[in-house]
Amino acid sequence: MEIEHVTVIGGGILGSQIAYQIAFKGLKVVLYNHNSVEKAKQHVQQLKADYQRDLKITAGAYEKGLEQLSYSTDLADAVKDADLVIESISEKIAVKQAFYESLAKVVPAKTIIASNSSTLLPSQLKDFTGRPKQYLHIHFANQIWIRNTAEVMGSPETAPEVFDQVVAFTKTIGMVPIPLKKEQPRYVLNTMLIPWLNSALILWAKGVAEPATIDKTWMIDLGVAVGPFAVLDAIGMKTHYNIVVTEAEATDNDDLRLVAKKMKERIDANKLGPTTGEGFYHWPNPEFMTPDFF
Repeated sequence: MEIEHVTVIGGGILGSQIAYQIAFKGLKVVLYNHNSVEKAKQHVQQLKADYQRDLKITAGAYEKGLEQLSYSTDLADAVKDADLVIESISEKIAVKQAFYESLAKVVPAKTIIASNSSTLLPSQLKDFTGRPKQYLHIHFANQIWIRNTAEVMGSPETAPEVFDQVVAFTKTIGMVPIPLKKEQPRYVLNTMLIPWLNSALILWAKGVAEPATIDKTWMIDLGVAVGPFAVLDAIGMKTHYNIVVTEAEATDNDDLRLVAKKMKERIDANKLGPTTGEGFYHWPNPEFMTPDFF
């Protein structure tokens, strides 16, 4: 079976990116959100400028991608033709369990199910789907059109042919597949990324230095274009806040509890990142992009 019809579950920033990238590469995509698709449509529309700037495409090429993409708030209808369902919802096991149990009642027998989870393992979720042999994870990075890795990780029960089929699919949609040979919490990217981000957040939360100063240090000494707080803004405040809360509880870490408290203050102030105009930086023209930053 070739993967030709894909349903993406969750119209947040990354779910919308995944859906549009697949459509942009010519496959039929349904983007499902349980109560409304308006924000998802806004997220996809915002990608037009990004694709034109970074991929040097025309407005017509972007619009052609839209022709492959539809939206739905009806789960049964959204998945009725799906060869592959990619779930991109909250990083909470209870939330994913409830969704998968609903999905199992309506999804076709042929369908492969994947999660875009950045922290959970397939073994933690596979049984909720009712089809562990057809279940695995595909972790996409933010800014999928240029940060185009796709980490593919199965459980010990994932059928090898399903794993190989999904690896081939990621190539079809313009990704560089990163196949993992065994389950690894946080995969390859986040095993390295999250401790780095948390180290920067602890420096900020404890009052050692301001976000711009921490980023400047990293950018100058490593010779890179952005620092950890610019990355956090791109990821989104709520996404990393949930990771910090989970890790603080799991490790009984007071420094991370302080980070969570400080991040919650910014969330309550609607400082979520580029989508709200401010995170750790003001957008669309953050301080690190100005000539006098250094």
